[in-house]
Amino acid sequence: MSIRGKIALVTGASSGIGAATARKLAAEGVVVGLAARRKERLDALAAEITGAGGKAVTLPSDVTDPASCKAAADALITQFGRIDVLVNNAGLMPLSSVDSLKVDEWKRMVDVNISGVLNATAAVLPQMIAQHSGHIFNMSSIAGRKVFAGLAVYCATKAAVTAFSDGLRMEIGPKHNIRVTCIQPGAVRSELYEQITDASYRKQMDDLAASMTYLEGDDIADTILFALKAPSRMDVAELFVLPTEQGW
Repeated sequence: MSIRGKIALVTGASSGIGAATARKLAAEGVVVGLAARRKERLDALAAEITGAGGKAVTLPSDVTDPASCKAAADALITQFGRIDVLVNNAGLMPLSSVDSLKVDEWKRMVDVNISGVLNATAAVLPQMIAQHSGHIFNMSSIAGRKVFAGLAVYCATKAAVTAFSDGLRMEIGPKHNIRVTCIQPGAVRSELYEQITDASYRKQMDDLAASMTYLEGDDIADTILFALKAPSRMDVAELFVLPTEQGW
């Protein structure tokens, strides 16, 4: 299915999977709304996309703020009249043991990883319902399927994303012709690991990166494109993607 001319909103677009997805979508002729807090990163990415012949709009915003999400969605709707794709990609992963009691980090993960998905979804859903079409991508993780030491809170947030995605698909697919895909990556090279403040867990992640070839953001972007280009009769509900060398 051709996706040229569609309008997409990508959260967490300033780096990693989000930036890679924005580039890939733009290369396919999709108009991309770039949403994240770091405006200078968004401006640089928009310039790169425009220079390559694509079209991108910068939407500095914070997924933890419902009003900010709504403003970003409304800006796209005002300019282009619709929103066809939402990529809920913004996320945090500051690993630590629960007994370290890094409560502020727990709250931030819940705010971004769970509430951020809900806020962005709520911002675009009225327009998708009105146009009776759309595709929502929610970025979960292998951590939404399996629990690992040091990732208890992160795993809980990603399990929530997985559960919400499936329920959302059941509710809005048949009723509103809106597809929902939950992406569940394994190890991907990104800035997530830079947020780890616990030295022992940061070392574990560095050692892990040295032991296998991580996926790149482009790999996940290609996975999103696969589901997005599927025939309209087909909803790719879940995609579990991990490095070939990742045996767990």
